[in-house]
Amino acid sequence: MFAGSLLLSSLFYFCFVNGDWQYRSRPDLSPPRLNITIPAKGTSDGYLFVAPFSGFPEVGNSHGPRQAAPYIFNDKGELVWSGFSYYSIWATNFQAGKVNGKDILFSFEGSHNPGYGHGHGHITLLDQNYETVKELRAGNHKIIDKHEFHIIDGKTGLVQIYQPTPYDLSKWASSKEQQWIVNAIFQELDIETGDVLFEWSSLDHISPDESVLPVDEGQAGAGFNSSDAWDYFHINSVDKDANGDYLLSARDAASVYKVDGKTGEIIWKLGGLPGITTSDFQSEGGFNFSFQHHARYLYTSPDSKKQIISLYDNSAHGTENKDGKEVHYNTHSSGKIIEVDTSTWTAKLLFNGVPPDGLLSKSQGSTQVLPNGNVLVNWGSEGAVTEFDANEKPIFHAYMDSGDLGVKVENYRAFKYNWTGIPNEEIALYSEHNEDRTTTLYVSWNGDTQTKTWKFYTIGDNNSKEYIGKTEKSGFETVFTISEKITKQVIVEAYGASGEALASSSKVTSVQAIKPYDSDEKIISQGHEFKGKLQSFQSYFDWKKEFTNI
Repeated sequence: MFAGSLLLSSLFYFCFVNGDWQYRSRPDLSPPRLNITIPAKGTSDGYLFVAPFSGFPEVGNSHGPRQAAPYIFNDKGELVWSGFSYYSIWATNFQAGKVNGKDILFSFEGSHNPGYGHGHGHITLLDQNYETVKELRAGNHKIIDKHEFHIIDGKTGLVQIYQPTPYDLSKWASSKEQQWIVNAIFQELDIETGDVLFEWSSLDHISPDESVLPVDEGQAGAGFNSSDAWDYFHINSVDKDANGDYLLSARDAASVYKVDGKTGEIIWKLGGLPGITTSDFQSEGGFNFSFQHHARYLYTSPDSKKQIISLYDNSAHGTENKDGKEVHYNTHSSGKIIEVDTSTWTAKLLFNGVPPDGLLSKSQGSTQVLPNGNVLVNWGSEGAVTEFDANEKPIFHAYMDSGDLGVKVENYRAFKYNWTGIPNEEIALYSEHNEDRTTTLYVSWNGDTQTKTWKFYTIGDNNSKEYIGKTEKSGFETVFTISEKITKQVIVEAYGASGEALASSSKVTSVQAIKPYDSDEKIISQGHEFKGKLQSFQSYFDWKKEFTNI
């Protein structure tokens, strides 16, 4: 009875966790499976950098992703690196960059407040070996928020901060109890020393009159306490141009601002909603945007009168929870490129990437112009990413997870970068005997981008190596089958494109293969059947209680 029950429990476990059986060499990893609806064709070089998480406020096993974390994928949907356990707590805004000439990865990690779209934590930088090289924190007794870390010239970093502040809201609020506002702050930090080089505060320069979300509606906080402070401005991105002036995206003002890098004064404002927001520019063609994210400088003319910027136009505002109020000004979101001209004070729409499935994201999002002129747009709360060509044609589209686990998966930003990973992790090798007396070897190396060929060897009693065979690396985990049952220990060695040896695994011993359970088949134990798919732990235990005495 014990053996039968143990087998059944094992079978149940594997079918319940839908992300299992992806990698035999790394059963601890259960990354999202990208649901690619437009296969990549004509896309730019590079890997996808994402950090998907569940948009459901409750914690549970019924929603994806199984392991929320930073990930690197190729545009075939194959995993390159899982950052699960490398970054702890909650991580987002995962990117590659350079600091002092060295390639690095970075991500925010800390707490997450999905109801208000805030986070509190620090920025963690990893090297090409995926080892932590630095943790960066805000200065002046403040805490970095999740929205921004942007590297400037490889030496400084821009971060933003949400600072709840007591404030006289009598002009905007209906109750005397409403006394809290969010002071939206950004800092430029020296990455090496952590010193604050520049700090800017919204309340010093921007009146709450510019908010498009009234405090009494509670959409951006109602101001009754510090946890519910009115987030009238909501900085979600900061950039800096060659002249030293900053570009701010203020979501709750539905506007983008250029800020003097010396005085902090506003140079110009591009309002996104004509008739609702003020603007220093006249919109050519009548385009608009609202509740935008991720504004970036792309080009500045020699006389500085023309600048081209990109941004993600949400056109909607809501919480990161699946439920919650929503305000919207369009039927879909988009990735935009805009030219502003201060000689004519006009703004012109140059590019407008529209989602293939008409997605409208109430929070999050990003627009990245790639080196070849393609544009990568991440659809934020809708958990999808699209690469467009320069003519606004979608040439790749994918959702962040698949099947039942794909429901309400979200992703703050997505990027595409070239990256060389040289992991300090050991190569993972798993070997098993099959019923037909063959041996199957499974090998992976989390984060490796250099291996071209795997070579397999048996190890004798005196540690002598005997060559078994080789195969080209294929995806995250390569599978190699040998037409005999191997009883000796086995190792694998990684070789690069030029034939250079990269690393070797530890010795492993083959085990008897266990076939993955097909949840559409019957489980039979002790003469009783459990038919159909096992949907939850409770369904299994209800069945077990009825038909067993254990």
